[in-house]
Formats: sequence, structure tokens, C-alpha cells
Amino acid sequence: MLVVVGLSHKSAPLEVRERLAMAREAIPEVLGRLTASGTIGEAVILSTCNRVEVYASPRVHGLELHRAIDEVVSVLASIGTEAVRPHLVHAEGARAVLHLFRVAASLDSLVIGEPQILGQLKDAIEVARETRALGPTLSKAMHRAVHVGKRVRTETAIGAGQVSVSSVAVDLARQIFGDLGAHTALLVGAGEMAESAAKLLVRAGGKLLVVNRSPERAAALVRDVGGAARPWSDLERSLVEADIVVASTSSPTPVLTRDMVKRALKARKGRSLFFIDIAVPRDVDPAVNDLENVFLYDVDDLSQIVAESREGRAAEATRAEAIVSEEARGFEAWARERAMAPTISGLRTRTRAVLVAEVERSLAGRLKHLSPSDRDALGMMIEAATNKLLHAPVTRLKALSGDPRVGDYADALRELFDLPENEADPGDDAPRASRSDAPRSSLDGVREPRAEAAAAMRIGAVLDEGPGSPGRALRR
Repeated sequence: MLVVVGLSHKSAPLEVRERLAMAREAIPEVLGRLTASGTIGEAVILSTCNRVEVYASPRVHGLELHRAIDEVVSVLASIGTEAVRPHLVHAEGARAVLHLFRVAASLDSLVIGEPQILGQLKDAIEVARETRALGPTLSKAMHRAVHVGKRVRTETAIGAGQVSVSSVAVDLARQIFGDLGAHTALLVGAGEMAESAAKLLVRAGGKLLVVNRSPERAAALVRDVGGAARPWSDLERSLVEADIVVASTSSPTPVLTRDMVKRALKARKGRSLFFIDIAVPRDVDPAVNDLENVFLYDVDDLSQIVAESREGRAAEATRAEAIVSEEARGFEAWARERAMAPTISGLRTRTRAVLVAEVERSLAGRLKHLSPSDRDALGMMIEAATNKLLHAPVTRLKALSGDPRVGDYADALRELFDLPENEADPGDDAPRASRSDAPRSSLDGVREPRAEAAAAMRIGAVLDEGPGSPGRALRR
């Protein structure tokens, strides 16, 4: 039903992750490629600084999930080159759901408990909706994941204190310089992560400079948190003044090059310069680290501080894991019940079609004299007979919704009754299927409920005619 394919800080180094990083404006085109494949019916792409993951649902009910996985791997490899393929990991079914819920709960984040992931997940859902790549299965899964994330933050203290990549970056700056009050910090970029870092740097007493491609955004940031905004053209001059540089733009290529930093160092007359690059793709050319008196840290270098943060939240993480597992089991029960809907619908359609065919054969022969009201009565009898015949198997199937073997039972029913594999799904989020696949007939007008007593009286009137009456044919 659901698969996830992608990579994260756990499966791929930074130089591989940045090959696959997608800006928001690039995601709709990739979603279009995925859903145009004929294999994938729904898709959501979650792209953050530490992960790129595709959540997908096959187009056809019953289609092997591994075909959907292969399709996603093929598309991702074409974007990030074959170098990303060995680092891609995947999960399907219940494991995919559990992974999604853990991601939403920030249990799979570089910094456990960080709050940004919920906003990023909501944004991914919105992009998929705008691209018309979001259907009933993924819509239910994604919105349930957001609910899980909110529940974990409400019922545990996993997010207590400052827990984010930005906060870890500022902690690192404190470890390097001690008191930040005597130092100048340069913020390159003014997005969400940059804003978080800016607030923490100012709170720590540092003098703040903000350089951003959009001067309006930089000005708005310093109005909120303090500091001075500078135009993008002043980036190199600002490097001369700063002691700490926190880089967090969405540029696909480095904005701080080796030559630029080398010139700034010359003007600094030997003073050391510390870079903390929390962007993916990276904002600072890795070659900068080869320069004398330059120290460069990227998101993968923050692992030691992150490990200490994780230890402090171990108990809360355990509580959060219990919530995630409980929610995943509930979602799986819903998914199994929903997966049975096409089988139940097909069984009802097939049963009713057989009854309709038999009655219409009689209506074309010995019962052709029946009035419209008598034909309506026969229609009601067909509806009642269908419901009574199927009551026991349908009730039993629904009772088995929590049993992992329910798929096997549904497959057996489809095989025994020769039901179509792609019967329309009458789930709450899907368009309503018609009650019969047969052409409209004299019985198809019977759709609205009628009093069973009146129907029984009319049926009885037909069946209780004399020994030589046409009604005898129906009883035979």
C-alpha cells in the first residue's frame, strides 16, 4: 500500500545527500515524473537538509510494492546520478508507515526533538496536493503522521529546550569562543533555519550581521532579532569583520568560495575564521578548510554535540517511540480494512448481477406481464437477498481487519468468485462506485429505500397467483 525510498544523514554522507537535495520549486516536476510512470498513483517528496525521501502508493490495488520501489529508485538515480543509488534505502507496508511516523515525531532527525520537521512535512503535503499527486491513501497517511508528530510534542518533553540544527551550531560556536559577547557573527541567508540561528546568536550576546540575496528579507530579520542587514554585494567585506560565519542559504552551489575566503583572510591579518555550514547543498566550498587559520564545520560535523543532546532526551524518546508504535498499528488496521473494500464491493456487484440476470430472464418471458410496481418489488427482493447472502462473509472479513492474513483471505475470495483485480475502491475519500456494473435495466431504477412490508406484499401477490400463473416460474 505504501512505500518509502530515499536517503538521510543515517544512510549517506553529505556529499551524496547534496546531489539529491531538491528546492521546493523543483519538486512538482519530479512528482509529475513519478505519477506519470503508470506504476505510482500517489507520491509525496520530503526534502530537508538531512533527508530526501519519496513516499508513494502504487496506482493499482494489489500491485507488487517492489515495482513501485524500483520506479522511485530509477527516478532518484536519474536526478542524483548513479552515485546515490547505493545509499538509497527503502521500506514498504507497515515498516514504511512506522518510518513516516518516526520522521514526523522527529525521532529520525539528526537532532531528536527538533521542531522544524513538522513544518517541512506540511509543506511537502501542500506541494503534493498542488501538483495533484496526493490521493486518498497518502493523504490519510500524511495527515495521520502530522497528528502523530503533534501528539508526541504534546505528551512528551522530547522538544524541551533548544533542539535544532541551528541550536547545535550556536552551541558549537560557544564551545569555540566561550563568551560570544566579544565576537561578531555573520549570518549568510535569512530563511527559517537562519532565523532560528540569529535569535540564538543575539541571545548569546553576539554582534550580528545578516547578508541575504533578498535585502527585504534580511531587513525584516534584523528588525525582529536585532543586528545589521547588508546587501549581497557586501558579503566579502562582511567576512573581514566576522569571527563566526553561519551559512544557511538554498543555493545549489557554494556561495563562499576558496578565493573569496582567501582574500578576506589576507585583510583579517591572521585572525582565525570559523565557518558553520548548515546548508544542504553546502554553502561553503570544502576547499576552504585547507586554508590556514580557517575552521569549517558542516552538518555532519555536528554529530558529537547531537549525540550528547540525544542522550539527554533518551527517556522522552522512549515514550515517543511507544506513541509512534501505537499510532502505526492503528493506521495499519485502517489500511487493511480499506484494502478489503474493493473485494467486498466486487463480491456485492457479482452477487447482485447474478440475481438481476436471473430475474430479468423471467421478466423477459413468463413474467413480462408484471406492472412497474411489481418489478420494483422484485428489485427490492434482489437488494434484500444480496444483503442477506453477503452479511456473514462481509461481517467476518471486517472482523479480520486486524489480522495480517486478511490480504490472503481477500485474494482467496477474488480467486473463488472470479472478481476483477481493479474493482473500484468505495473508500470515504474515493468517488462513489455504482452499485452494479450491469447495463441499466427495468430493475436498475430501484435505488431508494422502500417499506419492506409493501415490497413483501407485492412480491407475495405475484408468487401466490394460481397454479397456472406466470408467478410459478419465479419459484421454480
